[in-house]
Amino acid sequence: MKRVGWKCSFSLLPVLGAILFTAIPLSAQQTPASSVAPATMMASFAAPETAKTVSEKLAQLDKDVKAAQSSADNAWMLVSAALVLMMTGPGLALFYGGLVRRKNTLAIMMQSFALMALITVLWALVGYSLCFGGDGHFIGSFEHAFLRGVGADPNPDYAGTIPQLTFMVYQLMFAIITPALITGATAERMKFSGTVLFLTLWFLVVYAPLAHMVWGKGGLLNASLGGKFPTLDFAGGTVVHISSGVSALVCALYLGKRTGYPKQPMPPHSLVLSFIGACLLWVGWFGFNAGSALASNSLASSAFVATHFGAAAAALSWSAAEWLKNGRASALGAISGAVVGLVAITPAAGFVGPMPALAIGIIAGAVCYWMVTKVKALFGYDDALDAFGVHGAGGTIGALLTGVFAQQVINPIFGAGKPVGGLDGHWGQVGNQIVGILIAWIFALVGTLVLLKIVDLLTGLRVPEEHEIEGLDITQHGEEAYNLES
Repeated sequence: MKRVGWKCSFSLLPVLGAILFTAIPLSAQQTPASSVAPATMMASFAAPETAKTVSEKLAQLDKDVKAAQSSADNAWMLVSAALVLMMTGPGLALFYGGLVRRKNTLAIMMQSFALMALITVLWALVGYSLCFGGDGHFIGSFEHAFLRGVGADPNPDYAGTIPQLTFMVYQLMFAIITPALITGATAERMKFSGTVLFLTLWFLVVYAPLAHMVWGKGGLLNASLGGKFPTLDFAGGTVVHISSGVSALVCALYLGKRTGYPKQPMPPHSLVLSFIGACLLWVGWFGFNAGSALASNSLASSAFVATHFGAAAAALSWSAAEWLKNGRASALGAISGAVVGLVAITPAAGFVGPMPALAIGIIAGAVCYWMVTKVKALFGYDDALDAFGVHGAGGTIGALLTGVFAQQVINPIFGAGKPVGGLDGHWGQVGNQIVGILIAWIFALVGTLVLLKIVDLLTGLRVPEEHEIEGLDITQHGEEAYNLES
C-alpha cells in the first residue's frame, strides 16, 4: 500500500507541476492588469486638467500681447501729442516770429503761446465733447463736457488700444495749432484782445463743427464712421489747413492792408528764427501725420514716410520754380516749400505710398509758389505771412489729390479689397473730396466773416495807425523782443 501510495504520489507530480506552471503566468498577467487600471484612470483625470491649463495659458498670453500693444500704442501717441504741441510752440511761434518786422516779434509769438493755454481750457470744458461726443451729422454733443467719462478706458469708436484720455489730449494739439495758423494773415495790425475773442469764437463755431463732420462718429464727411459724403482726410487737410487758410484770407481782406503795404518794404527781420521754426515744424509733423494712425503700426510707418517725402519734394519744387524765375533759390523759399509739402501731404499721409507722396509734394510746391508770388499780387490782398497761400491753397490741393492717389493697399478704409481712390479705379472719391473741400471753404468763409463782424462791434479788431507804426510789441504788450541797449 505504501508503494502504491508513493507511486500515486509520484504519478501526480507532473500534473501538479503543470497546474503550477499554468497558474504562475496567469498570476503574472493579472498583476500588471490590476496595476494599469489606476494609471489609466489617472490619465483620464489629467487630460482635462492639462487642456484647462493650456487654455488658461493661451488666454493669459493673449492678454499679455494686448497689454504690450496698448502700452506701445500709448507711448507712441503721447510722444506724438508732444510733437504736435511742439509745432505751435516753439515751431510756429519761431517761424512766424522771424517773418514779421522786429517791432512785432513778441506780439505774433504771444498769440501762439496764448492759444496753447486758451484752447486747452476750452477743450477741457466743451471742445472735446463738441468734436468727438455724440453721433450727429454737424456737431457733437455735451456727452463729454468737462471731460466726463474720459479716462483710462479706450473709446473703441476712435482708438481701441489707447486710453481715451490719450486720444483726447492728442486731438487737443490739433485744436491748438489750427487757429494759431490764422494769425499769420492778421500779423502786425490786429489787437491782442480782438485776436483772443475772435479765435475763441472761431474755435467753437468753425473748428469744432468741421472736426466733428470729418472725424466724429456720424459726421457728414466722415469716411469710416457713417458719413454721407466720405471725405478722406487722414490728419487735417480740410479740418486744419483749409479751415484756417480760408479764414486767414477772409481776415486779411476784412482788416485791410498794413500801413505802407505794398509800397514800403517789409522783409522778415530774422530768417534764422524762421529757419529754426520750419525745421521744428518738419520734425513735429511726424507726430501730426504718423500719429494720426492712432497706433504704433505699419500705417504709422507709411504716413511717416509719406510725410517726409512730400515735404522734401515740395521744398525742391518751390526752390526750382524760384530759381527759374529769379536765377537763385532762397532760404525763405526752401522753408516755405517744405511747409507747403507738409500741408499738402497731411490729408493723404495715411492713404498714399512714397511715389504718390513725391508727386503731391512736387505739384503743391509749384502751385503754391504761384499763389504766393502771382495770385496774391494780382488781387492785392495783404496776407502778411502767406497763411492762405500756404495752408488754404496747399490744403485744397492735398485734399483733392488724396482722392486721386489713395489706395486700399495702404489703407483699406472702406473694407478689405474695396477701392479707395482714383488709382484703385474709384474715381468717384474725387467727387467726395470736392464736396468736402467746398463745405470746408464755405463754412470757414461764412463763419469767419460773421464772427469778425461781431468781434469788431464788441472790441474792435485793428490797432490804431500810430500803434501799428510804433509796433505791437510795445503798444499791445509793453515789451520789446530785443533790448539793444543792454
